Amino acid sequence: MSTPPAPARPARFSLAVRDSSTMLRRNLLHARRYPSLTLNLLLTPIMLLLLFVYIFGDTMSAGIGGGDRSDYIAYIVPGLLLMTIGSTTIGTAVSVSNDMTEGIIARFRTMAIHRPSVLVGHVVGSVLQSVMSVVLVGAVAVAIGFRSTDATVLEWLAAFGLLVLFALALTWIAVGMGLVSPNAEAASNNAMPLILLPLLSSAFVPVDTMPGWFRPIAEYQPFTPAIETLRGLLLGTGIGHNGWLAVAWCVGLAVLGYLWSTSKFNSDPK
Repeated sequence: MSTPPAPARPARFSLAVRDSSTMLRRNLLHARRYPSLTLNLLLTPIMLLLLFVYIFGDTMSAGIGGGDRSDYIAYIVPGLLLMTIGSTTIGTAVSVSNDMTEGIIARFRTMAIHRPSVLVGHVVGSVLQSVMSVVLVGAVAVAIGFRSTDATVLEWLAAFGLLVLFALALTWIAVGMGLVSPNAEAASNNAMPLILLPLLSSAFVPVDTMPGWFRPIAEYQPFTPAIETLRGLLLGTGIGHNGWLAVAWCVGLAVLGYLWSTSKFNSDPK
């Protein structure tokens, strides 16, 4: 009696990669055709950068013990880069919510495609958009005086890896928010903490200068250790225990967002 052939796993993997690539192209085309949402979200960190540097720069620099405005530019840029990621992922939540409410997901479910590829396309597309947005905000920061001359090549690579990992974590959370939102407006509102949390972190002032009752809010959240780690990497200073805290937050949020998103996506009516 002959043994039935084993499933063609390489073929399944090839199918998953093909379908995920198709969904990625779809999401990138949507972002290119409707750039207003991404541009509006990108303007928030750029406006904050210009506001705090040119309006409050000298005063804030003196408050953190810096010599001039350039010291404060170096201080706030890492936080604004991570805020840029949070802003970009709001667009992901809106996009996912639109797909769910406009019926395209139901259409995909009737087609012979790899089911997880729908979410993978959103996630990879959002991470790529986040990296491009960070590059644009970083270019503005360099244009107004930010310099990272003390960082080594290894620290630059670690900083880039942290930004990508942070974008991946927030994107999975944003996908989950989009899946549970009844419409695009609700998705935008649900994802708003991704912009508000950096304002309550060490992005603009050191945690030890905050009132005692407020410090736990700034300390025990994902943005502060990530900001302190990125700041240390870009400026060539120590990062202490913030490095492993930032990675732990990123991995934990990514796993939580993935489980939440896939559970919600698979539980919807087929």
